[in-house]
Amino acid sequence: MLLIAGLGLESAAAAPLDEATKQLLIEAVEAAYVVDLYHSRCRSDGSNRRTENLNKLLASRMRMTVLRVQDDVFPERNYRKVQERLQREFLDMLAENGGCAGVKDSELPVEFRARYDEKMRAIEALP
Repeated sequence: MLLIAGLGLESAAAAPLDEATKQLLIEAVEAAYVVDLYHSRCRSDGSNRRTENLNKLLASRMRMTVLRVQDDVFPERNYRKVQERLQREFLDMLAENGGCAGVKDSELPVEFRARYDEKMRAIEALP
């Protein structure tokens, strides 16, 4: 019982995140969602693999989850609103680029993945 109580105190006493780390977390979540939305919408792969990989990394390195980042770090302070905004922005971008066919024929999928990989490496490099 004391162990469980101690774990709660440890997470509650965790050092607050600096602004650069908060921005990195926001960008990482956004990057993971964009790649997952692209794969879901344009490649029929609804696995959300990148978000899950980010979730695992955040849990192991920082003892937080993607949902906690969305609730505590994003300006909306509500994961549902964050997810709705990210989906809306993705669909707008998709429409501006000629739908899935237009995006597939562009460099955007490579850019999506490169941004995601960059953010994952940056989180892995955090102290």
